[in-house]
Amino acid sequence: MQNTLEKRLVGELAFVCLLLVLAAAVAVQAYGIAGFSGISSPGAFPLGISAILLLAGGRILLDTLRRPDSGAGNWLAAARQFCAQHFPRRILVFTVLAVAYLASIQWASFYVSTFVFLLLSILYLRSGRPLLALLTSALLVGLIYLLFTLAFSVYLP
Repeated sequence: MQNTLEKRLVGELAFVCLLLVLAAAVAVQAYGIAGFSGISSPGAFPLGISAILLLAGGRILLDTLRRPDSGAGNWLAAARQFCAQHFPRRILVFTVLAVAYLASIQWASFYVSTFVFLLLSILYLRSGRPLLALLTSALLVGLIYLLFTLAFSVYLP
């Protein structure tokens, strides 16, 4: 049994509400497949899954509402505490690198983009060591090239 004196985490209530909204969206999409004309209809299984999601989300919401508030203060203080806990600088920088990598594949080749992404990621996450990052990136891109070109006969752009 869960300890009822445990405080609610910052952002937990908002996350549970978002979970319920997404479960409701799944239910709407599932109903749009074929409605619910029978137990063997194409939409029956997705509707069943969405019902389970909604019930589980409702139970989680009730449990969350029973717990005392996190005591983070006002909305701005709670948002700052949430961001500090869940979005540290390393995560944000790596996310920016990943988005830039995905965007760069369109105008640069896959291999060049992958090499630069790996190089910058290794340099940032391993705190320096440029020669090791350069060698590792080159080796990995070479392995990707060999695997896709020779083994799978798939030519990447």
